[in-house]
Amino acid sequence: MNYLEALNWRYSVKKFDGKKITPEALDNILEAGRLSVSSQGLQPYHLIVTGDDDTLRKLAPAFYNPSQISTCSHLIVLVSKTNINKDYVDNYFSHIVNERGITLEQLSSFRKNINQLLNHYTQQELENWSEKQSYIMLGSMIMAAAQESVDTCPMEGFRQDIIEDVLHIDKNNEKVSVVLALGYRAEDDIFQDFKKVRKPADKFIKFF
Repeated sequence: MNYLEALNWRYSVKKFDGKKITPEALDNILEAGRLSVSSQGLQPYHLIVTGDDDTLRKLAPAFYNPSQISTCSHLIVLVSKTNINKDYVDNYFSHIVNERGITLEQLSSFRKNINQLLNHYTQQELENWSEKQSYIMLGSMIMAAAQESVDTCPMEGFRQDIIEDVLHIDKNNEKVSVVLALGYRAEDDIFQDFKKVRKPADKFIKFF
């Protein structure tokens, strides 16, 4: 499938068939997330992935519509940072230095820009920014999954506290932004037969 065919093919699956996706497909989807667009390259988020049936069973009560959790192959939990401190930024720049073989001095202007950006935000604005960044990654993984012919369902309706307890989330420094279920659509999921409905292009796009 090309990317437009993939986008037409995909929908938010309401019931998966329980089959596991291949390790190769999972790796490609996760790599798409890792390589996703990230403001300043800071990646103020990380992923927790589980395909373990017992863990999925423990997570199911956290969701207001648990049918996807009980039938999916894997669950990807997108966790965004609520606190980006000096140590995090220091580690980021050390990583750039190691990867590119350059010096910290060569990155001084970039470091100044990032410090100004982070200092500009209130705590709430920083949390919102990090969460928005994780949603960009979500889109990249949904697109990659569709091109791997893997179905998805992004979910925002969940109890944060249950997921935090089951997955040992650091509540002082991070939060669950959104969750992505992966798998293959069940034959009796009637939503797969519905025509995709979106705004027509002339109502959606405006050129100046």
